[in-house]
Order: sequence, then structure tokens, then C-alpha cells
Amino acid sequence: MVDIAKVAVIGAGVMGAGIAAQVANSGTPVVLLDIVPRDLKEGGDRSAVAKGAIEKMLKTEPAAFMSKAAAKLVTPGNIEDDLALLADCDWIVEAIVERLDLKQGLYAKIEAVRKDGSIVSSNTSTIPLATLTGGLPARFAQDFCITHFFNPPRYMRLLEVVKGEATRADAIADVSRFADVKLGKSVVACKDRPGFIANRLGVMWMQAAVVEAFERKMDVEDVDQIIGRPFGIPKTGVFGLFDLVGLDLMPHVNASLAAALPEGDMFHEMNRPVPLVPKMIAEGFTGRKGKGGFYRVNREKGKRKETIDLATGDYRVTKKADVEAVKVGSRSLAKLFDHDSEAGRYAWAVMGRTLCYAALLVGDAADEIESFDEAMRLGYNWKKGPFELIDQIGTAEFVRRLEASGLPVAPILRTAAGKPFYQIVDGKREALELDGRHNVMTRPEGVLMLEDVKLASQPVLKNGSAALWDVGDGVACFEFTSKMNSLDPDIIALLQKSIAKVKRDFKALVIYNEGSQFSVGANLGLALFAANIAAWPEIENLIASGQQTYKALKYAPFPVVAAPSGMALGGGCEILLHSDAIQAHAETYTGLVEVGVGLLPGWGGCKEMLARWAKMPKLPKGPMPLLAQVFEMISTAKVAKSAAEAREMLILRPADGITMNRYRLLADAKAKALSMVEGYQPPEPPVFRLAGRSAAAALAMAVDGFWRQGKATDYDRVVSAAVAKVLTGADTDMLIELTEDDLYDLEREAFMGLVKTPGTLARIEHMLMTGKPLRN
Repeated sequence: MVDIAKVAVIGAGVMGAGIAAQVANSGTPVVLLDIVPRDLKEGGDRSAVAKGAIEKMLKTEPAAFMSKAAAKLVTPGNIEDDLALLADCDWIVEAIVERLDLKQGLYAKIEAVRKDGSIVSSNTSTIPLATLTGGLPARFAQDFCITHFFNPPRYMRLLEVVKGEATRADAIADVSRFADVKLGKSVVACKDRPGFIANRLGVMWMQAAVVEAFERKMDVEDVDQIIGRPFGIPKTGVFGLFDLVGLDLMPHVNASLAAALPEGDMFHEMNRPVPLVPKMIAEGFTGRKGKGGFYRVNREKGKRKETIDLATGDYRVTKKADVEAVKVGSRSLAKLFDHDSEAGRYAWAVMGRTLCYAALLVGDAADEIESFDEAMRLGYNWKKGPFELIDQIGTAEFVRRLEASGLPVAPILRTAAGKPFYQIVDGKREALELDGRHNVMTRPEGVLMLEDVKLASQPVLKNGSAALWDVGDGVACFEFTSKMNSLDPDIIALLQKSIAKVKRDFKALVIYNEGSQFSVGANLGLALFAANIAAWPEIENLIASGQQTYKALKYAPFPVVAAPSGMALGGGCEILLHSDAIQAHAETYTGLVEVGVGLLPGWGGCKEMLARWAKMPKLPKGPMPLLAQVFEMISTAKVAKSAAEAREMLILRPADGITMNRYRLLADAKAKALSMVEGYQPPEPPVFRLAGRSAAAALAMAVDGFWRQGKATDYDRVVSAAVAKVLTGADTDMLIELTEDDLYDLEREAFMGLVKTPGTLARIEHMLMTGKPLRN
């Protein structure tokens, strides 16, 4: 076993640069090399290509770097002068153009400088591994593999890894472990076949969807609704996905697969020309990166959303899809397929063929059905993989439909013999193997999933919005279960009960869930309803109850570790601030965003940020630098776009942890909680000395400046004044010592003052209706 301590990436294009950025995000030094610029002038920078790629990534969205500091770990260079930099690299990733001659020429140069045992991999998805290593030394072949990343490398969690006949098992194990733990990837082992798993199946799905839609003269919006929600596929559907990745890639990918796949492969049947697509590409309608694609925004007509008519090629106003078959089949794929309409027939023509193809690939692209499901979940964002969808239909029923349609029945379907691909036995999930037996699915070492805990146990406590689970070794896990994990009275009530329960029966508490978001904050719908009926005492009671519960959490006689992933906003962020420690997934987006709906943090967020920044050693002395930092964050609703940025904002403290792989988050949080048990003491309550009205006036002047520049609205001034009043302590001065409870009182008073105003109610209503903040 070799720990990968330094990486090199050769090729600073979109993929190569993105891979290098993700390596840097893990805290690992990385060398990024590319060619010397062809138009280099005398005295020019010979490493300008790699440097330009780094600079571009620092400016463009979505951000490749989790923090600007990570970019400092990337050393740029060129392949003519700087190959010697590879000598101390443990892993060298080739990500250059898909030309065999150029790749093999580069491999020869790499072989001459790399150290013994270093691993070399290619990011190719079109050239077989055996072809890549043909004619190269045995030393190179045994250290070589394919590591196929998905774009963008920071955000796409799938990594397909392919070994050759000569590849060392240790090399695969070392790269896979590093990719898993340090890069946050879910590693799927694939065989050396064209397109591997995700792209081979995904391209087939997309091609079938497009060809069938054109030949059936269907509307684009209807297709994306049919292919989307019923199958757990993102609402972009297939045409929206083409626009996202670029229509101009379509012919190249199809041609590459068609050339590589054997005669008789099912893909060839669907690889039929679609005349409108070449015309769209030629005219610059290549998707979001071009003038539009199947969908576009017509800026000449007031940013009107338009959709192309597949029959005429003309754009028209985008309609709202309302397909009857989708309504009927929303809970039953069989009902969708059986619906006597073009939509029902289309759904089977596309998805029946796609799932059929997935079954045919078992034993070819990979042997394990779970590899296909993971590849499509993470590579194409399907909620369920192909074999999970077949289970939803029923294997026997699926075979019957294939036979009735004249589609081939794969051997794995015959092997299943009507049994499900996945089953639960004694609280453990089992998967069907090639030999027809179901075997227990095991997680990698260091992975603990709450979904597994749920299979084998019942919650310790539960209500409609939350649950408490025993995750072993004396650790309890508090889970939000409401829509988007928004915080409501039921969650607050169960958290209060859970604190008492953990005190009696457990050693520590982890706050964690496996939803797409940790928590989007308080339930605004409930707040608006209560405000509309003037139920002010109920709202104030909820604020007071939340404050008391968060305070009890902070001073509980056991360690509390918050383990966020996705969005942790508003009240969700305040949960983090009141925990003893945070173990955050790297892709955690957190901040106190209440001003966006005309409110301010009411559950202790203001006072916790004051306490955190007061301990900042490098902050200039005096009250204003502290106030300015916290005021800016809260009054602008600043959100950290990664856990690394959250650390820069002091939402995460230096001792808090960051987990790169989402699957490892609960285990890491549990380990952190257990490490704190022995000798645990609750934190000392903070005291505050705040500057009062004079400081509030100074902050108001700053806001007025932004207002005069048009950067702040009239109502921003109102909300900011309330924030300033809390942060400066209202009627106080630096000689008066304020307690936590004093700050809670100020937060609650300011919150109630805002929630009763029309400006705030308008912001809440607008956010609920549009999902966007109102600039009133």
C-alpha cells in the first residue's frame, strides 16, 4: 500500500484542469502540465497554457476550487521543460486529446522520468486500455490503468476505474482508496469495454430518447416530463441534458461508440441520423454554451423561454407539459407503459430498450448489477439505477414485456427467474450475482449509512418531521425528515426530547441526514400562515422554543457533532453553530441567509458568530473590525460555497473536520463524537462587550453608502438596521457585560419586529412563490 502524496495531471483542458483542481481541493499538491503555446513570442511564458487554465478556474462558475487557497497547491508547467517534476509524483494522470499516437508518445516520456511504483492513468473513455499500452514496457503496463472522471470533476462523484491484464492489484487499490477518501469519488470497477458503464448505457438512453421523439413527432417539453419524474430522472429530462452537455458532442460520442462496439450491439439500431441536429449545430444552437439548443431564452423578446419544434425546426413559446400518461403512471411504471397514448408507447420504447440494454451489458461492461446502478445514479443523476427500476416493474413482468416487444432477454434476466435483483433479508440488502444467488452487499471500510441502520432497526424516537436512531457504540443520530429538511415545531420538539434521551442512554449525539440538503432553514410556509392570521404569540413561542432548544444542545452533558451536507441555511446553519464540533461534507453550502426573507437569525446565529469572530487572533483590535465582519456576513446573506469557505467564515472552526466522500460522512462524524466523550465538558458561556448605538450608527452609514450606489434597497436598510441593533447590543456600551440570554432576547425582539412588517411578509411570500429573494 502506497499513500499518494503528490499528483501530476498532464493536459490542462476542461477535464485535466478540473481533475487537478479537485486534487488540490483535497489538500494534495499537484503538478499541471500542458504544451508550450504554439504562438509563443520571444520572451513569452512557456507555461502559459497551464497557468491560464488555473486563472480561468478561479474566475468561472461553477467553481472548480473549493477555496482560492487550494489553487496555490497547483504547480503549472509545460511538457517540454518540466517533465522532471513528475519524478516525485505518486500518481500521474494523462488527460490530453484522444489520439493514440500522442498519448503513446507522452507515455514514453513519462516512463523515462517517473519513479518506481508510481501509477499512471488515462482519463480516456474511447481508447481501449490494451491499445494504449501496446508496445510499451512491462514496467509501464503494470502501473497503468484508466481513471475515467466525469465533468465537472469537483461535482460529479462517479469515477470509473479500469485495470488491464498486467495492471498491479496494488496500483488499483492505491488509486481507488485515494479517489474515494481524498477526492470524494465513488469508484466503480469496469471492464475494458467501449464507453465503460455510464456513457455506454447513458448514450444509448439519450440516443433512443431523441430518435424516438423525432420519429414520433413529440413535443420536447412532453418528452422531458415523460422521461423525467416517473423514472426518478432529473427534471432536465433528456433534451435539457443535451443542452447542458452540448449538442456538438453528440455526433462525436455516437461515432466513437459506433466504431468501437461490436456488430450486433443494440446501440447500432438506435444510432440513426437526426437531420435537425446537424443544422442546429451548424447555426450555433449547441445548447447552453451556444445560442440555445432544444430550449433557449429569446432576449430580443424580453427573455422569453422558447422550445424548438422537432417537426419544423422553428422556435415557439415554451409550454407547460401536462401529460396525462405521467399523471396516471406517476406511481406505477406499468400503468405508464400501458397508457393508451403516444406518451405511454414512447415511455416503453425508450426506457424499455434502455433497461433491456443495461441487462445485456451485465457480464460484459461489469459483472455486478450494483455497479450499473451506482454508475447511472452518480454519472447521470438518476434517483434509481436500471436494475432498481426493473425491480420496480418486476423482473418477471419486465421479461414478459420484452418478449412481447420482440426485444432480447439478457442472460441475467433468465438467471433472475422472476426473483428481484435486490432483496432485504434479516435487515441486510442483498444483490443478485451472475450465479443466480443473492449475496449481502458490503460497504467499504469506514462507510456507515443511515439507510443501512434503518433496515435493521427501529427509531429510538420519531415524529412526522424527525427521528432519533441508534448508530452503535453509544452514539445516537438525530435526523430531519421534513420536506427539504425545513425546521418546524415538530423538529424542535423532538430535538428537546432527544437531548434528554441521549443524556440518559447514550454517550454522544450526531446530527445528520441523507437528504439532498442538511436543512434549508425554518419552514417559511408555516411562518407566513401564522403571520397572515396575526398569530404573533405562536411565532414568538417558536422563536423562544428554538433558542431554548439550541442552547440546551450547546450545553448538553455530552458531545454534539453536526454533520452537514448540501445546504445548511438559516436555522440549519444555527444548528452547526451550537454544536460542539462539525464534521462537514466538502460540498456543504452554509450561511445565515435570513435577511433574504426580511428577517434575521433568531435562534442564536447572531451571538454565535459574534463569539466566533471575537476569538479570531488576527482581527484588528477594537469593536468595529469584529462587528464589521459579522455584520457583512449576516446583512448580505453570505453563503459559503464549500466547507473550506465555511471555515474561512468561521462557521467551521480549525478543529472541525471536512469529509470529501459523502458516503463516509456519518462514520467520520461518529468517530469525532466518540473521540470527544472521555473527559467531555460543555463549553464555557461567552460574555459580550458591545459598542451600542454609536457602532450601530456607523454600520447604518455603511449601508446608506451601498443604498446610494444602488447596491442596497430601501427595505435592505430596514433589515440591516435590525441586524445592527442586535450585533451592537442596542442600549449598551463597552463597559457593560452582556450574557448569551441578553443576545437571545435582542434577536427575538428584532425578529418579531421584522416579521410584523409588510416588507418582510412580501419577501417571504415572494420566496415561497418563486424561490428567489425579493428586492424591495
